[in-house]
This record gives sequence, structure tokens and C-alpha cells, in this order.
Amino acid sequence: MTGAERVDVAVIGGGPAGACLAARLARHGIEVVLVERSPSWRWHAAGVFSSPAAMGALRRVGVSEQLLTRVARPIPALRLETPGGATVRLTYGQERGGPPAVGFDRSALDPALLELARAAGTDVRTGTAVSAVQLGDGHTPAMLTLRARTSTTMLHARVVVGADGPQSIVALEAGVARPARLASRVGLTHHLADPRVDDEPVEGRMRILPDGYIGIAPVPGARVNIGIVLGRSWRPRLAREGATRLAASIEGAVLATPHDVAPWRGAATCDSIAGASPLGGRVTRRAGPGWFLVGDAAGFLDPFTGEGIHRALVSTELAAAAIRATLTGRSTATAAAGVYDRAMRRRFATKDAVTWLVQAFLARPVLFEYVARRLATRGDVRATMGLVMGDLIPASRALDPRFLAAVLAP
Repeated sequence: MTGAERVDVAVIGGGPAGACLAARLARHGIEVVLVERSPSWRWHAAGVFSSPAAMGALRRVGVSEQLLTRVARPIPALRLETPGGATVRLTYGQERGGPPAVGFDRSALDPALLELARAAGTDVRTGTAVSAVQLGDGHTPAMLTLRARTSTTMLHARVVVGADGPQSIVALEAGVARPARLASRVGLTHHLADPRVDDEPVEGRMRILPDGYIGIAPVPGARVNIGIVLGRSWRPRLAREGATRLAASIEGAVLATPHDVAPWRGAATCDSIAGASPLGGRVTRRAGPGWFLVGDAAGFLDPFTGEGIHRALVSTELAAAAIRATLTGRSTATAAAGVYDRAMRRRFATKDAVTWLVQAFLARPVLFEYVARRLATRGDVRATMGLVMGDLIPASRALDPRFLAAVLAP
């Protein structure tokens, strides 16, 4: 055990949420240590598809246009395909002159955001795990036990932030972590080679399966990202065949279409399949005196609606303001935590209700097929749903009785 260190803010987790929050705070002269257990970037189960809203959030944190061009591939539309043959083409506002959705190269984006945090003055420590956290109370600092390969260090922090995913150590220590309300699911994801060049417009696909779905999103580097979510009924087959064989079978069953000739089917794999189970999690609070949760650590339901990256980035904007208020004495630790928690609830409560509505339809295949066929033929309604799913207009629009009537009417 080496000596104890003191710091203003300790951020646990070096993904986009942790890196962006650290960059925001360090630019204001706040002493930040960011710890990431992986010594270098490696592929893990993570979102890559996002609406245009995520690009705006990355610009607000200081990501350059040059970098955005390198890490994001435009996706003109996402085609939602049902087992019954309905196809719903969601454009996220591009048909009205807005920017397109994108597929992110996380192998380029994530390290670039860590460099952004370093350039802002953050002490970034990769290859360092947090083995224990004792939270403070807003007056006394939190204590973190950091374990690197050859040393163990104690770190005292006035504020500690969990940016370490749905099973956050901070959420567990605070006693706010709860299991996801959805039935247990498994996520499988990896990349396949795609001979189509990066500047060729390629639409994404979301194919509904019995008790699951598969998403195909083009990303930079002549690849597509495959994301598969499987419910409980798939467990026996997953145990029998294994993730690699099962994923290949599901991918091979996705037929070519006029909009996607699917040259990626059977192509070389670019990385090993990464899995996540249980998929999702929730928390009863997102902050308390001296601690905050951002990104997926602040609650994650399901990747179907594709807003996870944008939501994570918004959480860092709101958390940064609250943490600065705490550290500068403009607010008490308790009050600042409450402001952040309420702001997140206001910002995403209605969107969560829409997500639950979508899940209710998915759980009833006949009803989902009915809705999909009506969205496919009703352009204005379909356009509104795409904007809601992409966090581009208030989610309350999708819960308006007039909108629901327009969707469900024969």
C-alpha cells in the first residue's frame, strides 16, 4: 500500500460518459482523476448506433469536426423489419433536412475522448481498478482503493462519480442499484467485414425475432456492427451452441433486401463476440451527497431505441453543473445531488415511458405487427416516431392521445 492521495473528483470508468464528464470538469480548473481498469481499449458490449442528437452532444463537449468525420459513419435510415414482412423506415428527421443518424467506431471514439480528457488536464489512469469505495457524506471525502498491476493506492475524493456501467460499484455502495424490470436478456455484439466503402450510403436494419431482435449498423472501417438481444427462451440454445455459433446462425437468417444486399453475411469477423448479461439495470437515485452516477450507471433499460450514447452524454452535462456547484460552494452537496437527480428525471421520464410502451408492443408480436404496418404507411406518424426515438423532439409527442389514435386507428 502506497500513500494516500487527495483530489477534487474521482471518476470511475473511462467510457464516453466518464471521459466527457472529466473533460468538462478539468476545463474549469477542477482536479480530476479518472480510473479505467482496462490498460488499453478493447471491444466490449457497447452501443454504436445513435440519432443525430449524439453528434450535437459531442460537439458541445469539444469534439472537433475532423474527429467526428473519422469516428462516425452517416446512416441515412434505420429499417425496422418484422417477422410478418412489415418494414418501417425511420430517418430521424433527415427527410426534413436534418443530419442523419450515425454508426460510431468505438475503437476510435472512446480513446479519442480519453485524450480529450487528458488534454483538458485530467489525470487519466488506465490499467487501474477500483476494488473498494467508501462514500463520503458531503463533508468528509470518499475513499477509494485503487489497484494497479504493481501497487495499491488510497484516493480521497470530495466527489466520486460512477461512470462504470449498469453494475456500478458506486451505485452498489450507495445502495441504490436494483435489477432491471424487464425479463432477463442476453446481449451479443461484434463486427463483421463489409466490402462497401465508408462513403457509400448504407441503411441500418433492426430485425425483430421471436423473443429478441438483431440490429445491423454500418460503422467506419468497412464494417458493420451486429447487436443481438435475446430473451429467456433462447437460453437453452445459447448454452447448447455457444455465442459464436448461435450469432452466426441468426446473422445468416437475415435475408438480403433491395436496400441491403447483405455482403456482410458470412464475412470475416473483426473481433470476438462480446456479451452482456443481465442486460440493463436501474437505480432508485442517481446522486447523493458527494456521489453521482452518469451514463449507463444512471440506469439503462434496453438498447432497442438507440438513444444510450446521447443519454450518457446529456447526463455528463447535467452532472458537471451540479458538481461544480458543490465544489465552488454555490450549493450544498445534498442540494446539488437533488438538482441533478431531478434534472435527469425531468429530461428522460417521458422518454422512459415511451420506451416501456415500445417494450409492451414487442412483448405482444401480433400487436407489434399491427402497429408496424400502420407506421409503414403513415408518413407523418412515422416521422414523428423517429424524432421521438432519436431524442430530437419531446417524447411527450408520442404519448399524446391524438398521436396514439393516429398510430392505432385502422
